[in-house]
Amino acid sequence: MFKKILVANRGEIALRIIRACREMGIRSVAVYSTADKDSLHVQMADESVCVGLPPSTDSYLNLPNILMAAKITGCEAIHPGYGYLSERESFAEACEGTGIVFIGPPPKAIGSVGDKAVARQIARSVGVSVLPGSDGPVDSEDEAYQLADELGYPVLIKAAAGGGGRGIRRVFARDELIPALRIAQNEAQSAFGSPSVYLEKYISDPRHIEVQLMADQHGNAIHLFERECSVQTPRHQKMIEEAPSPAVSSALRAQLGEGAVRLAKAVGYTNAGTVEFLMDGEGQVYFIEMNARLQVEHPVTELITGVDIVQTQIRVAAGEKLDVEQSQLKINGWAIEARLTSESPENDFAPSVGDVTQWIPPGGPGVRVDSHLYTGYSMPPFYDPLLAKIIVRAPDRQQAIARLERALHETRLTGFRTSREFLIRLITDPRFVAGQATTDFARSVLAPDDAVARR
Repeated sequence: MFKKILVANRGEIALRIIRACREMGIRSVAVYSTADKDSLHVQMADESVCVGLPPSTDSYLNLPNILMAAKITGCEAIHPGYGYLSERESFAEACEGTGIVFIGPPPKAIGSVGDKAVARQIARSVGVSVLPGSDGPVDSEDEAYQLADELGYPVLIKAAAGGGGRGIRRVFARDELIPALRIAQNEAQSAFGSPSVYLEKYISDPRHIEVQLMADQHGNAIHLFERECSVQTPRHQKMIEEAPSPAVSSALRAQLGEGAVRLAKAVGYTNAGTVEFLMDGEGQVYFIEMNARLQVEHPVTELITGVDIVQTQIRVAAGEKLDVEQSQLKINGWAIEARLTSESPENDFAPSVGDVTQWIPPGGPGVRVDSHLYTGYSMPPFYDPLLAKIIVRAPDRQQAIARLERALHETRLTGFRTSREFLIRLITDPRFVAGQATTDFARSVLAPDDAVARR
């Protein structure tokens, strides 16, 4: 087992990994930008190294500085968390080249599933149903017109190297296609370093279902059931996640899980990963992409399975076999996560920054809070607006919703605007309570007339 791990991230996920390391008796090293010098993950780690100035490109995406920090502190492995360098094939290769273990999938697997267009082809090859769309990146505007005409409007333009809802544009008419294509290409270049995009048939009001995977280096792979992540902002950022999904039957659960495992084995995948699907109004499910990393919403899966995903990641990266078999895994209860952010949903999710003048997280039975906040903390304007993940577990879905509503009402956070009140509106809406939320649900809560007009 490793003796020391560098955590190449910030915020709540850095804290999550540091805590896992401490429970396993592993020393942790935090990296930070100058804007994060007072952050909680820096205070909680055993050691810390400043890796650059506030912009992420100068710090958390600064590959040479992060590798140097690992070397000078004697780290044997690097955990990238999610976002930033977590799905960079070049980073995983650089770790291997310097003798440092990358806690994640091997570079080749990252490359195979990281290009969303290539991942679609692999999914087809193992018998996983895929949404109609382009076979690879769109090379020209003429090709985009031809593909969109064949698919029929509306269509989605998606970044081939994308993730996290970035580089996606929905197009309802032919005259909207090229402007949207150029915007998506620019966003993809800015966010992922590649302008490549592909086209996909748009499904109206789908549900977003994802399957959590774990695979070791000895040929063993399991799925940890599904999560539902349909409640998203108009920019495709997830807001509410739950496990299991209220729309997935036992038979479909087995089908999705087995397909996800086949896909993982086909690309030589190891460590944690997520296979994402869309479900249409008829209950048909289509593969859309695979994320080669830990997901923000992993706690809901941990709470219904009892599997510590982060600790399992570390053990697998150290060469250990999975300590649980598929037949031993059972769903126990219901878990829901709400992402509390420093945004104003009613003002087009405009960001808000400032000093935390009061932070009192919720507590009580069945409540878990993953957060890097503390009273007096100054929110830097450079990074993701995620403030806290408020996660609850209960014996069934209705009790979990009631528990989450109670926890959100208990939450006290002052100093700037947050999404708390909107989260309460979402989970108390009769459609959510009835398990009927789709990816347009949050939009409809914000602007009902606009949501209807765009369908």
